[in-house]
Amino acid sequence: MTVDLGIPAVRPRPLAVRRKSRQIMVGNVPVGGDAPVSVQSMTTTVTSDINATLQQIAELTAAGCQIVRVAVPSADDAEALPIIAKKSQIPVIADIHFQPKYVFAAIDAGCAAVRVNPGNIKKFDDKVGEIAKAASEAGVPIRIGVNAGSLDKRLLQKYGKATPEALVESALWECSLFEEHGFRDIKISVKHNDPVVMINAYRQLAEQCDYPLHLGVTEAGPAFQGTIKSAVAFGALLAEGIGDTIRVSLSAPPAEEVKVGNQILESLGLRERGLEIVSCPSCGRAQVDVYTLAEEVTAGLEGMEVPLRVAVMGCVVNGPGEAREADLGVASGNGKGQIFVKGEVIKTVPESKIVETLIEEAMRLAEQMQEAGAESGAPSVSVAG
Repeated sequence: MTVDLGIPAVRPRPLAVRRKSRQIMVGNVPVGGDAPVSVQSMTTTVTSDINATLQQIAELTAAGCQIVRVAVPSADDAEALPIIAKKSQIPVIADIHFQPKYVFAAIDAGCAAVRVNPGNIKKFDDKVGEIAKAASEAGVPIRIGVNAGSLDKRLLQKYGKATPEALVESALWECSLFEEHGFRDIKISVKHNDPVVMINAYRQLAEQCDYPLHLGVTEAGPAFQGTIKSAVAFGALLAEGIGDTIRVSLSAPPAEEVKVGNQILESLGLRERGLEIVSCPSCGRAQVDVYTLAEEVTAGLEGMEVPLRVAVMGCVVNGPGEAREADLGVASGNGKGQIFVKGEVIKTVPESKIVETLIEEAMRLAEQMQEAGAESGAPSVSVAG
């Protein structure tokens, strides 16, 4: 009897049934309902510098960002919005703090959505009716973005600090004001820098409303720390079916946020996987330099967008099994490597040829997938050289 040990052709089942939320449209991107979880980021440029902002949006788009947010703290930034919203390849959300007049400017500029932070806008509640009318007429959704660092003073006095209950109460209170005016094109975020507080806040929020939820750990920190915090928090919530869009907040170039966000979704089976490198951590059993092999293979395949799993293994204990289960892999030892393609050994090469061979085979597999996609009429995949 032959047992197929190749990688399964179908995606694994999600860890949980997605929470049922109402769907809104952010430009041409559906959010909530049965729409896939989308990845967002935010530009770091001065928004009034239109060329720099559009250049960064293009970089984010190339990295896989689906929705982008731009800061609008000044009149100059607001004046730049019509051009940015028109020329951006992806929907633009205007991020408004302090000045409610910029909410109306963003709506008039054609932004796909507006994010408001009620805790930072003076007398915001008094402006809700006007905002709801303008947004409704323009078909522009509103994100009510509650942050632990800028929570409404009334709620800070009530709860003593930014607890999960305080964050949720703030968000739902503002939603209720919009609902009084018949406006329900709303998305909510309740961000905190502590993943535990953030997870509990979103869990409570998910039970108390059906609005789509934007996940974020605010001020998550430098790249390493922020990645860990976000992966832990998003993983916990998304595994429970909670979350409709995500933004990984890093003290790093925004394209890195997008890469991390996409990888989190791929790891949970919530997005079609792209290139995935499986490599062992190395140990005393390793007979080759696994670190260097993995780094060189990763660098050589950078930009490849095909759904390909490549295993780079350094010993005979787990190596053959992992390499066999991948689309392409190598099991290394004694100065040479067995190259596997779709579960079968196709050749054995010296250690000095492992990287070169893996890259060649990966390119060949990518071409085959492109040809198969073209014949079936499916969208083609791309391989960046």
